[in-house]
Amino acid sequence: MRRRKYVEFEGDDGTTLRYARHANGGGFVERTARAHPTAWIAPGAYVDPGARVGAEAHLDDGAWIDRGAVVAATARIGKNTHIGANAVIGRGARVRDGAKVASGVRVADFAVVDPDTIVTADLTAA
Repeated sequence: MRRRKYVEFEGDDGTTLRYARHANGGGFVERTARAHPTAWIAPGAYVDPGARVGAEAHLDDGAWIDRGAVVAATARIGKNTHIGANAVIGRGARVRDGAKVASGVRVADFAVVDPDTIVTADLTAA
Protein backbone atom coordinates (compact mmCIF):
# COMPACT_ATOMS: atom_id res chain seq x y z
CA MET A 1 0.00 0.00 0.00
CA ARG A 2 1.32 3.41 -0.97
CA ARG A 3 1.34 6.14 1.68
CA ARG A 4 0.13 9.60 0.67
CA LYS A 5 2.66 12.36 1.02
CA TYR A 6 0.09 14.96 2.06
CA VAL A 7 -3.07 15.45 4.11
CA GLU A 8 -6.05 17.61 3.25
CA PHE A 9 -8.24 19.73 5.53
CA GLU A 10 -11.22 21.91 4.78
CA GLY A 11 -10.60 25.57 5.57
CA ASP A 12 -13.11 27.82 7.33
CA ASP A 13 -14.18 29.16 3.93
CA GLY A 14 -14.75 25.68 2.50
CA THR A 15 -11.58 25.52 0.43
CA THR A 16 -9.39 22.44 0.54
CA LEU A 17 -5.99 22.99 2.13
CA ARG A 18 -3.25 20.48 1.31
CA TYR A 19 -0.39 20.01 3.75
CA ALA A 20 2.80 18.09 2.92
CA ARG A 21 5.18 16.73 5.51
CA HIS A 22 8.39 18.75 5.84
CA ALA A 23 11.51 16.71 5.12
CA ASN A 24 13.24 17.93 8.29
CA GLY A 25 11.04 16.85 11.19
CA GLY A 26 7.88 15.71 9.45
CA GLY A 27 5.60 18.60 10.43
CA PHE A 28 2.86 19.83 8.11
CA VAL A 29 3.44 22.71 5.66
CA GLU A 30 0.54 23.92 3.49
CA ARG A 31 1.34 24.01 -0.24
CA THR A 32 1.36 27.85 -0.46
CA ALA A 33 3.53 28.22 2.67
CA ARG A 34 7.33 28.17 2.52
CA ALA A 35 9.64 26.48 5.00
CA HIS A 36 13.39 26.51 4.52
CA PRO A 37 14.89 23.02 4.11
CA THR A 38 17.08 23.55 7.22
CA ALA A 39 14.13 24.51 9.45
CA TRP A 40 13.04 21.84 11.94
CA ILE A 41 9.27 21.36 11.93
CA ALA A 42 8.22 18.78 14.51
CA PRO A 43 5.67 16.10 13.49
CA GLY A 44 2.76 17.82 15.27
CA ALA A 45 3.50 21.35 14.02
CA TYR A 46 1.51 23.15 11.30
CA VAL A 47 2.47 25.96 8.92
CA ASP A 48 -0.63 27.51 7.35
CA PRO A 49 -1.16 29.07 3.89
CA GLY A 50 1.18 31.90 2.93
CA ALA A 51 3.32 31.58 6.07
CA ARG A 52 7.11 31.50 5.90
CA VAL A 53 9.65 29.75 8.11
CA GLY A 54 13.30 30.75 7.80
CA ALA A 55 16.58 28.86 7.80
CA GLU A 56 17.39 26.90 10.95
CA ALA A 57 14.16 27.97 12.65
CA HIS A 58 12.79 25.36 15.06
CA LEU A 59 9.09 24.60 15.55
CA ASP A 60 8.31 22.25 18.43
CA ASP A 61 5.41 19.81 18.57
CA GLY A 62 2.02 21.53 18.59
CA ALA A 63 3.32 24.82 17.16
CA TRP A 64 0.82 26.49 14.84
CA ILE A 65 2.03 29.16 12.43
CA ASP A 66 -1.11 30.87 11.14
CA ARG A 67 -1.79 32.33 7.68
CA GLY A 68 0.77 34.80 6.38
CA ALA A 69 2.92 34.74 9.53
CA VAL A 70 6.71 34.90 9.32
CA VAL A 71 9.15 33.03 11.54
CA ALA A 72 12.62 34.38 10.77
CA ALA A 73 15.85 32.42 10.65
CA THR A 74 17.04 30.74 13.87
CA ALA A 75 13.84 31.62 15.76
CA ARG A 76 12.50 28.94 18.09
CA ILE A 77 8.78 28.33 18.57
CA GLY A 78 7.93 26.21 21.61
CA LYS A 79 5.41 23.45 22.21
CA ASN A 80 1.71 24.20 21.86
CA THR A 81 2.22 27.79 20.72
CA HIS A 82 0.17 29.84 18.29
CA ILE A 83 1.66 32.51 16.06
CA GLY A 84 -1.28 34.56 14.76
CA ALA A 85 -2.04 35.48 11.18
CA ASN A 86 0.45 37.95 9.69
CA ALA A 87 2.53 38.07 12.88
CA VAL A 88 6.31 38.36 12.51
CA ILE A 89 8.75 36.56 14.78
CA GLY A 90 12.22 38.10 14.46
CA ARG A 91 15.55 36.42 13.83
CA GLY A 92 16.69 34.37 16.82
CA ALA A 93 13.57 35.19 18.86
CA ARG A 94 12.17 32.62 21.30
CA VAL A 95 8.46 32.05 21.79
CA ARG A 96 8.29 29.59 24.67
CA ASP A 97 5.85 26.75 25.39
CA GLY A 98 2.15 27.61 25.46
CA ALA A 99 2.59 31.25 24.41
CA LYS A 100 0.31 32.96 21.90
CA VAL A 101 1.27 35.86 19.63
CA ALA A 102 -1.77 37.76 18.33
CA SER A 103 -2.39 38.44 14.66
CA GLY A 104 -0.22 41.18 13.15
CA VAL A 105 2.09 41.48 16.17
CA ARG A 106 5.86 41.82 15.69
CA VAL A 107 8.34 40.16 18.03
CA ALA A 108 11.79 41.75 17.73
CA ASP A 109 14.97 39.90 16.82
CA PHE A 110 16.29 37.87 19.78
CA ALA A 111 13.32 38.78 22.02
CA VAL A 112 11.99 36.12 24.41
CA VAL A 113 8.29 35.50 25.02
CA ASP A 114 7.75 33.74 28.34
CA PRO A 115 5.78 30.48 28.58
CA ASP A 116 1.97 30.73 28.64
CA THR A 117 2.07 34.45 27.74
CA ILE A 118 -0.37 36.13 25.37
CA VAL A 119 1.31 38.88 23.32
CA THR A 120 -1.12 41.46 21.96
CA ALA A 121 1.27 44.35 21.17
CA ASP A 122 4.61 44.58 19.37
CA LEU A 123 7.65 43.57 21.42
CA THR A 124 10.73 45.66 20.80
CA ALA A 125 14.25 44.63 21.75
CA ALA A 126 15.26 45.72 25.24
